[in-house]
Amino acid sequence: MEKINVVLYGVGAVGSLIAKHLLQKKGIEIVGAIDVAKEKVGKDLGEVLGIGKHVGVIISSNAKAELSKTKPNVVVHTTSSYLKDVFPQLAEIVKQGVNVVSTCEELSYPYLSEQQLAEKLDALAKKHQATVLGTGINPGFLMDTLVITLTAVCQKIEKIKAVRIMNAATRRVPFQKKIGASLTTEEFHKAIERKVITGHVGLEQSISMIAAALAWRLEGIKVDPVEPVIAKKPVRSEAIEVEAGYAAGLRQVARGYKKGKEVITLEFQAYIGAEEEYDSISIEGVPNVNQKITPCVHGDIGTVAMVVNAIPKVINASPGLVTMKDLPVPSAAPENMRNFLH
Repeated sequence: MEKINVVLYGVGAVGSLIAKHLLQKKGIEIVGAIDVAKEKVGKDLGEVLGIGKHVGVIISSNAKAELSKTKPNVVVHTTSSYLKDVFPQLAEIVKQGVNVVSTCEELSYPYLSEQQLAEKLDALAKKHQATVLGTGINPGFLMDTLVITLTAVCQKIEKIKAVRIMNAATRRVPFQKKIGASLTTEEFHKAIERKVITGHVGLEQSISMIAAALAWRLEGIKVDPVEPVIAKKPVRSEAIEVEAGYAAGLRQVARGYKKGKEVITLEFQAYIGAEEEYDSISIEGVPNVNQKITPCVHGDIGTVAMVVNAIPKVINASPGLVTMKDLPVPSAAPENMRNFLH
């Protein structure tokens, strides 16, 4: 294989960050790009990315034609969080025998929320000899794959808790708005009702993946309603000011139950002004394990890395719908991506 040929499906905020990183990697080449936004279609990818040069890839709105023309080894897919919304896109890709690495949060472990679609996609991918993976920083690593890895040193496990707290001031402005920063409590709850704010997508998928890796049969998973984190004093980012008493962001908790007990707890907080950012994992068992990363891993940078570093592992994997627990231990890909292929 001369190079790994990639087509981008989605050139939004995350897709653009991934594209810029791919353009810096050796042994891999962007050969096509797909998007539905009228202001992007027909333009050179370099122009849309704002990198000051053309890269010779014209963004297309016709996925089938683009894939047929470019015949990539893998598609990097970054369009939506929900499997029911992206299933037709994924089906179109795998029918052409092309592998997929997607940031769709539900795809990270879709068997709980969308079992029929997951089974259908798995069968389709196997039929056409393609591999499909949903991954990212979270879900995809911090609150599931890393948790699973840390359980390896335990002889016995009673309870698991993972917490991610991030200062949203360090993230993109659209993300700050997405978590409700600067809204009143009333405005925040109305935005939740209208689904302008969705909370963190993927907590139940992460719990399901952990349970599956441990062969735990959970009685149920409960995802608490999204709650605002209220600023105790005025805080601000470069773009947004939050007055005391207003929402600075959000908090959400999900719980998995076994034999009437809460055995897996995941807590996600993202708000402007967080005094301490961290990712922590606590395992009660034999032995106890307590891990803490400070500050927390940067979400955008980590997501880009997870997607790109997963590409060679997906190409080398058996056909079908796979999850992070099914692949070899995650690692950074070498500078030259071809050196990572079998």
